[in-house]
Amino acid sequence: MKITDKDVIYEDNHYIAINKRAGDIVQVDDTGDKSLEDMVNAYLTAKYQKPNGAFVGVIHRLDRPVSGMILFAKTSKGLDRMNRLFHDRKVSKTYLAVVRNRPPKDTDTLKNWLLRDRKKMITKAYDREVKGGSFAQLDYEVLGVLDGYYLLKVEPVTGRTHQIRAQLAYMGCPIVGDNKYGYPRGSLRRTICLHSCSLEFIHPIKNEKLTLTAKLPVDGFWERFNILLK
Repeated sequence: MKITDKDVIYEDNHYIAINKRAGDIVQVDDTGDKSLEDMVNAYLTAKYQKPNGAFVGVIHRLDRPVSGMILFAKTSKGLDRMNRLFHDRKVSKTYLAVVRNRPPKDTDTLKNWLLRDRKKMITKAYDREVKGGSFAQLDYEVLGVLDGYYLLKVEPVTGRTHQIRAQLAYMGCPIVGDNKYGYPRGSLRRTICLHSCSLEFIHPIKNEKLTLTAKLPVDGFWERFNILLK
């Protein structure tokens, strides 16, 4: 697998934004599968004919089964400054999720404590503070319903591992395809219906407001929900 110009959402001297395919891993893991980080390196190396390879800095991550917007740094200066923005929660993140169960409210703020089970590689959500847990908060809104599936706009305030997956499941609305968090069936492609839709921030070098948006995947299911986004 490799990325091409059509996968690139935005590029300048310091950053490159990619519309990640569900199923791609961001960084190399023990599967040995080619990572998106390596694909971006290969793309930049070929595009700019860099004999020693390109600089690619991982700023944030998306779970393997998740699709959508992901930003990489092309310079160490860009990496340091964006890391600071993410750390200081100055980046607004918007996701789209499809669930089968109707949420209890059309719009709400979810507050939980999350505890990571590293043996099972799963995050558990609680409605009270737990020892070793991390506070997590997100806002969601029901954008509409299509063929019995509900499309949610999700805006996480914190950035915990598997946060959206765990919190929506705790609410009783596991994401479609996410059998790890309670959805009855997994996807044959081992993907889930969670899409990183956009990032919004003040460019830390140009000092300009930047809103980057990733289109929904075209996979026979996701694109039907475009009608609810108009």
